[in-house]
Amino acid sequence: MKKTRLHRAITALGAALLTCVATHAASISDYPELESYVGGSAAAKAPKPMHFAADGLTYLMLNDAGTLITRYDTKSGKEVETVFDVTHTRETTLKSITSFEVSADGGKILVCVDKRPVYRRSFTAQYYVYELRSRLLKPLSTEHPRQQAPLFSPDGRMVAFVADNNIYIKKLDYGSEVAVTTDGAKDKIINGVPDWTYEEEFSTSSSMTWAPDNLTLCFLKSNESDVPKYHFQLYEGYDNPMKEYALYPGTFEYKYPVAGEPNSVVSLHSYDVETRKTKEISLPDRNIEYIPRIAYAFAPDRLMVTTLNRDQNRMELYCVNPRSTTAKSILVEQSEAWLPSATYESISYTADFFVVRSARSGYTHLYQYAYTGALQRTLTAGDYDVTDYYGYDPASGCHFYQSTSSGAINRRLSKVDAKGKVTDLNAPEGTGSITAASPVMNFYVQCLSSSTDVPTYTLIQANSGKAMRTLEDNADYARIWAASPRPEFFTFEAGGNTFHGYIIKPSGFSPAKRYPVIMSQYSGPDSQSVLNRWSVGAENYFAKAGYVVVCVDGRGTGGRGRAWATAVYRNLGHYETIDQIAAARYAASLPFVDPARIAIYGWSYGGYEAIMAASAADAPYAAAVAVAPVTDWRYYDTVYAERFMLTPGQNADGYRTSSTLQYVSRRKCPLLIMHGTADDNVHLFNTISYSSHCIEAGTWCDTFLFPNKNHSILGSKSRAVVYGKLLDYLATNMK
Repeated sequence: MKKTRLHRAITALGAALLTCVATHAASISDYPELESYVGGSAAAKAPKPMHFAADGLTYLMLNDAGTLITRYDTKSGKEVETVFDVTHTRETTLKSITSFEVSADGGKILVCVDKRPVYRRSFTAQYYVYELRSRLLKPLSTEHPRQQAPLFSPDGRMVAFVADNNIYIKKLDYGSEVAVTTDGAKDKIINGVPDWTYEEEFSTSSSMTWAPDNLTLCFLKSNESDVPKYHFQLYEGYDNPMKEYALYPGTFEYKYPVAGEPNSVVSLHSYDVETRKTKEISLPDRNIEYIPRIAYAFAPDRLMVTTLNRDQNRMELYCVNPRSTTAKSILVEQSEAWLPSATYESISYTADFFVVRSARSGYTHLYQYAYTGALQRTLTAGDYDVTDYYGYDPASGCHFYQSTSSGAINRRLSKVDAKGKVTDLNAPEGTGSITAASPVMNFYVQCLSSSTDVPTYTLIQANSGKAMRTLEDNADYARIWAASPRPEFFTFEAGGNTFHGYIIKPSGFSPAKRYPVIMSQYSGPDSQSVLNRWSVGAENYFAKAGYVVVCVDGRGTGGRGRAWATAVYRNLGHYETIDQIAAARYAASLPFVDPARIAIYGWSYGGYEAIMAASAADAPYAAAVAVAPVTDWRYYDTVYAERFMLTPGQNADGYRTSSTLQYVSRRKCPLLIMHGTADDNVHLFNTISYSSHCIEAGTWCDTFLFPNKNHSILGSKSRAVVYGKLLDYLATNMK
C-alpha cells in the first residue's frame, strides 16, 4: 500500500511521542514556586472596570461577588448609591452576574450570566435587561436562550443582538422582538458578528453599529460558504473532561482559510427600524477584500466604513449615507509593505473630526482630518512611534497619546494641545498608559510601571493633570515579588544594526560562575518583547532556577519605525534568524555565560522562530523549545500570513524559504515541541507536519501534547507543566 502524507504524519507523530519518555519521573514538584510565577498570582492588581456616566462625574462598578452594582463619585470615590442588587430585583432573580453594560442615557443595564466562549474574544451568554427606576429584570430574549454581542440603541429603548448567526432587535418598550436577518446559517452566513479570521486578526467581536437617531442599524454579513472547513479531534481530556469522548474522540469543525484560500465574502447592509427594510450598500472599489470596521460618526448620514485590499497595503475610508446608500471616499492610506493594523483598527471619531494613526512619514503619528477628507492638523511628528491614542478632551482641546519619544523600550504618556504644545505626563523611563477614561475625557486612569516598579493606578483629572486619588498601589504585591530576579537592559551592535535586549541574572548571581542561557523571544512583526515595564512570568522563574535569560528584539519588531519593522516583508524568518543568532553570540561573549549551554525558546511566532534559528547552518544552540509553533506559513490564516507574505501564488519563493520544513535535516540540536490538540489558531497540523518531515529526513524531534487545549494552553496545571517540561528538557540536554 502506498503511504499517504497523512499516514506518514501519523507515523511521525507516534515516533515523536515515543521520544518523550523521560529518564526520570519528572513533575512540576521538581520546580518549587513555578505555579506562582506562571499562574494568576503573578499578575499585579488592577482596578475593576469603571463604567463612567456620560459626563464623567460618576461611574458604576460591579463588586467582587457579582451581586451589587454601585455608583461612585468620580472625584472622591465615595459611594453614591446602589443601582443593582441581585436580592432586590423584580420579576427575575439571579444569584450573581458576570459583567454588565449601561445604556447611553444611564437608565438601563444589560447584565450577563453564564458566558461560554466561542473563540478568543467572542462568547455567547444569557443577558437580562434591568430598568433602574422600576427594578424590573427581564430576559433580553425569550425566544433565543443564548445571545451574542448585544448592543443598546443610543436612546436605550432597543437592543440589537445575534443568535444563531442572525440579528434580532428587542424593543424594550413593547417587549417585542424583530428579526433583522433570516438567512444566517452555520458554515454559510454570519450576520452581525465576525468570522474566525476577522475576530482573530482584526481584533473585533461585533460587526454592528446604531445610527445616532436610532432609526438605522448597520451591519456586516459574512458569506463563508466557500471558505474551506477545518476540523480537529476532541478527547475526554483532563481539565473539565468531556465524558462523551471517553472511548471515541469527537470533532470540532469551523471555517478557517489558510494562506491563498478563499476568505468570507463580506458585505455591508443597513436596516431601517421603521420600515423593517434591509438594503445592501455597495462600495465602489472592486478590490475591497476586508471591511475591518464600521462606525457611525455622530450623524445618521455619516457611517464610516474602513476597507482593505487583500494585500493589506491599501486602506480606503468611506463616508456612507445608509439611507441613500451613497459612499464617498475621504481617505486613502497606502504602503509598499503592510499597513500597521492601528491605521485601520483604531480610527477615533469626534463630532467634528477624526484622528488616524499613520506611518506615512516612516514613523507612526497622529493626523486630524475633517469629514470632508481634508487634513486639519498633524498632531505629532518626530523620529518616534505613537503606540496608542486615548482620546480628545474638548474642554482643554488636548489629545492624549502614548509614544516611544523617550526611547523604543519606554512608553511616554503625553498630551498635545490646540497650539501644538506637547506635555509629557510620566517620567522618561518606564511605561505610562491610560487604562480607562470617561466619554468626554475629563477623567482618566493612569497606569505607571517599569521593570523594577510595580504598576500603580491613579485617577487623573484631565484638564488640570491633578491626581485625584490612588486606585491601586500594589504595595502588598511589591513586597511579595521584591526578591524576584529583574531584567537589566542593554544594547549591542551586529551587522551594522543596534539591538535592544534585556538580561535577567540568576538569584545569587556570581560573576565568577558560568551559567546556562535561555534565549527567550517572540520576534513577530510589529511586536515588542524588550519593554521597560513590570512583568513577572516564566522568564523570571528561569532565572530563579539558575539560568541567565536573554531576550533581544530583532528586525521586524515594533517601536523603531517602519524601516526596522518592514525589513522582514515577504521573507519571514530570515532576518529574525540572523538577529537571534547574533544575540546568542553576544550572550556567549559575556564572561559569566557558558557558550556551550545556550538554548532558544518561544511560543507561537516565537516557537516558529525558535525552530528557524535552531535550524540555521551556524546555529550555536545546545537545545530549542517551541510551543504552539507555526511550521509553514501556508498552514496559517489568510489575514496574518498574507499581511506579511502576500499569497503563496504571489510569493512562492518566500513561502518556501520561510518554512521550517525545508531545514529539518540541518538542525543539529535537540528540539522539543509542545502543542495543544485543540489549538484553533495555530493548528496541531503544524507540529504533525514537522514531525513527518523529520521522519522522512531520518531525524526526529520531541513532542509533548496537551489534550483539548487551545493556543494559550491554560487550565488546571497546564501552564506549569509547559514550563516545567521545558526546564526538565533543558536540564537533560544542556548538562
